[in-house]
Amino acid sequence: MVKVDSETPCFVRVKCTDCENEQVIFSHASSEVNCEVCGKTLASPQGGKAEINSEILEIVG
Repeated sequence: MVKVDSETPCFVRVKCTDCENEQVIFSHASSEVNCEVCGKTLASPQGGKAEINSEILEIVG
């Protein structure tokens, strides 16, 4: 589980650890984000920065 270091909200490309699907999510998500393919939780809200439960590939913007 990794938190994005940036204080500024951004989008990150992540890879699901179960099915290896890549998807872009918001770093400060206010609701749970699930994988579009298998349904695994990719990010959980933490009152600011989201706790990302998958591999971060890159910061998109």
